[in-house]
Amino acid sequence: MTVKVTERDDSHMSHEGLAAGIRIWDVHQQDMLVGMFHNENDAHSYKQELEILESQRHQE
Repeated sequence: MTVKVTERDDSHMSHEGLAAGIRIWDVHQQDMLVGMFHNENDAHSYKQELEILESQRHQE
């Protein structure tokens, strides 16, 4: 499984969001967007949860 966290590119942000200085971190699992977070730590926590769940599925 591939889970990655990336900061959203400015070209994918609204003009209002850019003006307000909003940053968004996307979480992708196998190249599908599965989460969006305003806090980078929350995004990495979610990534870790997904990886744990996936490893548990493989052990069963």
